[in-house]
Amino acid sequence: MVARRIRVIGVAAGYGAGDPACQDGAEVLRTLRFLDDLESVDDGLAWDEPVRLAPPLPADPVDAVQGIAGQLAQRVAGHLAQGDFPLVIGGDHSCAIGTWSGLKGALDPGQRLGLIWIDAHMDSHTPASSPSRNVHGMPLACLLGHGDPRLTGVTGAAPKLLAEDVCLIGVRSFESAEAALLNKLGVRIFFMDEVQRRGLPAVFADALRRVTQHTAGYGISIDLDALDPAEGPGVGTPVAGGLSRADLTDALALAQGDERLRALEIVEYNPYRDEHFVTARAIHDLCRSVIEI
Repeated sequence: MVARRIRVIGVAAGYGAGDPACQDGAEVLRTLRFLDDLESVDDGLAWDEPVRLAPPLPADPVDAVQGIAGQLAQRVAGHLAQGDFPLVIGGDHSCAIGTWSGLKGALDPGQRLGLIWIDAHMDSHTPASSPSRNVHGMPLACLLGHGDPRLTGVTGAAPKLLAEDVCLIGVRSFESAEAALLNKLGVRIFFMDEVQRRGLPAVFADALRRVTQHTAGYGISIDLDALDPAEGPGVGTPVAGGLSRADLTDALALAQGDERLRALEIVEYNPYRDEHFVTARAIHDLCRSVIEI
């Protein structure tokens, strides 16, 4: 297996969330050196300059998210072209529009992208269905081709993902409209009760089989609110009854060394709610479980 350099892309943006504090999450991790011990992996881990918007900022949050997504997509595609492994640290989950649009654009024409979406929420609202209108509740729908054209069209024509190439894991908080959309499309959802019944390793193995069956590669997107709040308090929208840190790190280890895994994304880290940096240490463990060989 060819070693891939790990390039950490911090996304200094919270425009898609009601509370923008996660815009500082990546910089806190970098400044306090939570990932430094991973620098010895393969050719080493190195941080890019953060992705951020230059002032003046757009008045419309959708325009701001579009700007961030476009920059991030270019950065991700550029690293992939150099043979690097992008590790994206958000930022709110709307940055996923940029991460996975960039990866899809880096594939050859006609090649499909798989995605495992680990989250307490579905993030599959459209502007017409969203009670809050916050874009961090819409990115998966956008990637599937549903939503504001400014976001579905980042890097080119929608959709970036086909429903049969996507799995959600850990869902336990959602609205009926987004569930109806995903059910209509045929997206596989592993709700939290199924995870508890079958165990996360079995569920994750099923998800891996699905997202790799017809694709040229896949990614993993982790919203930290997938974790139980006792083990991941530093998030914007905590939901009780989540995944344990140990179970998630063990499951992610199933993807370790898998050349089909093209990128990892971890989002929604709010350092101002992270008592004793419990969540920051969880981020470290999640990264280590995937990228350490």
